[in-house]
Amino acid sequence: MKNDKMQENIQIWKIRRLVKCLDSAKGAGTSMISIAIPAKGQISHMSAMLTQEYGTASNIKSSINRRSVLSAITSTQQRLKLYPRVPPNGLFVYAGTICTDEGKEKRIAFDFEPHKPINRSRYVCDDKFHTEDLSALLMCESMFGFIVMDGNGTLFGTVAGNTRDIIHRFTVDLPKKHSHGGQSALRFSRLRDEKRHNYIRKVAEMAVQHFITNDKLNVTGLVLAGSADFQTELGQSGLFDWRLAVKVVKMVDVSYGGENGFNQAIDLAAESLANVKFVQEKRLIQRYFDEISQDTGKYCFGTDDSLKALELGAVETLIVWENLEVMRYVLRSSVGDEIVVHSTQDRVKCQGSFVDKRTGPRMEQVEEPRLLLEWLAERCHTFGATLELVTNQSQEGVQFCKGFGGIGGLLRYTVDFSTTDEDEFYSDDEDF
Repeated sequence: MKNDKMQENIQIWKIRRLVKCLDSAKGAGTSMISIAIPAKGQISHMSAMLTQEYGTASNIKSSINRRSVLSAITSTQQRLKLYPRVPPNGLFVYAGTICTDEGKEKRIAFDFEPHKPINRSRYVCDDKFHTEDLSALLMCESMFGFIVMDGNGTLFGTVAGNTRDIIHRFTVDLPKKHSHGGQSALRFSRLRDEKRHNYIRKVAEMAVQHFITNDKLNVTGLVLAGSADFQTELGQSGLFDWRLAVKVVKMVDVSYGGENGFNQAIDLAAESLANVKFVQEKRLIQRYFDEISQDTGKYCFGTDDSLKALELGAVETLIVWENLEVMRYVLRSSVGDEIVVHSTQDRVKCQGSFVDKRTGPRMEQVEEPRLLLEWLAERCHTFGATLELVTNQSQEGVQFCKGFGGIGGLLRYTVDFSTTDEDEFYSDDEDF
């Protein structure tokens, strides 16, 4: 069950990267094909449509555009031939000719089964890839709304999956409990209560604007947070829409307003949000920090130590930032040894290449460089480790990414990293 969840998280990460790649692709004419086939669809129907499209595309006047479109259709047909039937969750196919950053044309083709079922069919031939259906799958996580109130203003936010968003905030100037003279205590109290009432009315009205769309709730549940009992007054007020009131899963007292109050509210409501990835991520990283603070020795951080522990089979849970840009290079030294080097892509572009410490000549690449995270997604389970991808959306995530390099692990037993041999290779500028 745990491995299935890990594989789903890895696939979601791959889809998120693919969406980003497809959205940034620039087409060479209208030669970019996007296909979505639902689980109950048929390959034969889409193949017949492509055959018809091929005949239509043969009449395109521009020879360059005609060749690109025909090539994209042919690539798509070849991809569809790999599937005797539509997979249980449906099928996505993207194929076409794109323009690279160097101004050259490149043919690409992707086909895969999504992690969740799709229920609509799509065929588009355009100058860009259409990823709306893919993006919709990534937005299917349960979303919880937050209203954080204090005497200075209110923040409206959402938590869905492993993302936290602030959708709106506004400030307010409420009178303090004591008057500054010139009016009776009774009159001052009445004015203060009136402004407080109007403040709660405004929050209730804006809650409807942000959490109800087309007369339907766009969140699974609501958390009301505040100081000075604001959240209780809002929840019990007749001004608060009953559709929102019945979805309140937690009321919490916070010490701050604004973003700090939002973070505190998420922590205090963690029990009610136990299945939300954002909360699970915070707990995982906090567990990692606890191991470090207690100096148990059952932790590692940094690329080199984490991979060393992984190879030893000591890593129980490998934690990696989902946007880690470390590349994996497989090189051959002057004496014929294969060596693996890890570096950021920008650094390698600046340095150009690697040098063998023993003999001096530059080392040659054996394999095409690839993202280390992609390699870990494929190989991590073979080392008996669970791969957990985290974001920098939370305070803990920011600290993990900036302070620990975005990669670390919880170990089954302690490992002495000081006994590792010094690397016998380096880049043009610095050791790895």
